[in-house]
Amino acid sequence: MSKNYTAVSQSIVDALGGASNIAAVTHCMTRLRFVLNDDSVVDAAKLKAISGVLGVVRNENQCQVIIGNTVSQAYAEVLKLLPEGAVAEAPVSGKGKITLRRIGAGILDALIGTMSPLIPAIIGGSMVKLLAMILDMTGVFEKGSSTLVILNVIGDGAFFFLPVMVAASAAVKFKTNMSLAIAIAGVLVHPNFIDLMAKAAQGQSVEFMGLSVTAVKYTYTVIPALVMTWLLSYIERWVDKITPAVTKNFLKPMLIVLISAPIAIMLIGPLGIWIGSGISALVYTVHSYLGWLSVAIMGGLWPLLVMTGMHRVFTPTIIQTIAETGKEGMVMPSEIGANLSLGGSSLAVAWKTKNPELRQTALAAAASAIVAGISEPALYGVAVRLKRPLIAALISGFVCGGVAGVAGLASHSMASPGLFTSVQFFDPSNPMTIAWVFGVMVLAVVLSFILTLVLGFEDIPVEETENEQATVAAAQRAVKVN
Repeated sequence: MSKNYTAVSQSIVDALGGASNIAAVTHCMTRLRFVLNDDSVVDAAKLKAISGVLGVVRNENQCQVIIGNTVSQAYAEVLKLLPEGAVAEAPVSGKGKITLRRIGAGILDALIGTMSPLIPAIIGGSMVKLLAMILDMTGVFEKGSSTLVILNVIGDGAFFFLPVMVAASAAVKFKTNMSLAIAIAGVLVHPNFIDLMAKAAQGQSVEFMGLSVTAVKYTYTVIPALVMTWLLSYIERWVDKITPAVTKNFLKPMLIVLISAPIAIMLIGPLGIWIGSGISALVYTVHSYLGWLSVAIMGGLWPLLVMTGMHRVFTPTIIQTIAETGKEGMVMPSEIGANLSLGGSSLAVAWKTKNPELRQTALAAAASAIVAGISEPALYGVAVRLKRPLIAALISGFVCGGVAGVAGLASHSMASPGLFTSVQFFDPSNPMTIAWVFGVMVLAVVLSFILTLVLGFEDIPVEETENEQATVAAAQRAVKVN
């Protein structure tokens, strides 16, 4: 069902305490992400009741409003209601006692806030690489043909220059100079520097100012550029304080680059790689010990991770693993069952409900989850809203994750698993993977559909939907009056 996002956005802003309470806003694939001046004035009940809002996630002075696949339309309308400049996330307030929880929340927020805007480019590149793989498998072009090479280069662009993209996105997050962040990240993927790192990896001595440089490959990495840009935000402020006003135009950027780039090369880069490798090693050590069970557990937990936003934590790990091994066999396979199970449970709700509004919502959410692998409309618009369908989806996700683990399915890219992106799990050397992938998909939809019907759910009365529509109509009238 189409939404009037002018009225919906006005209602959202009002529920958040008005435009003056919004410090900044941006959006990811399905969520509006607000940074608020005062979290206490938010009317949470009113916010959740707005027709068009699928769910709300709050964390200190931040509020995420789940809209779904049409979030960009709501974002455009929200911007019209805010003062100019409130288009990017502001840093989290530093007030309050420093605790491990706050530190962890800050790290998670920085990672998610940086990576979310990059997901479309990563998915786009992944799908182009998959297209090249299919054309190679089917023999449409000769192996090694220039067309295949160019297609692979197009698909690989987002990954090869990922440190630069991360630096640009992190510069917005940390409120530092984007051009300087990009310039420093560009050093890490410069051809001459890559050549030096290759020589260092072969045992040749590489030094900078008498200090040995650790051999590191930075393409396809996230953590080094992210940490480097965070540090840059402090270096920039410090240099600004010590440079005379008359020299700021040339001395300030020169000092920032001369200080930041060597720190990135000598310290932050290697440290970031070790951190990223450590996280990947931990995740896949668990996988090596538990095998298919780890995929099953991940499949059962995945919707809950999406609800908290923690699913984005796995993005760097997936990228690094695919870059190193060519495939990822734990997180991505678990998403097959998780995504399509939410779609199947939504189909069951659409089948059984007597509420026309809920039926439309459930059908649209099911199509999004099954066809495109975008599960948040089904998660927030149906499963969480009705509760028991969520339980059915979690059970089905666990079972289907186990089957995917037993089958040894692995992804060659990181597009959200759905019918259109199922090709990423096809292994050219093992045609049976095609049967396994579609088998898991069918099982996920059917099993979650049946479980939802068996568990049942409390249907939403038609009167409640009519009340929601009346609220939106009132908001529309208020907008026209103003």
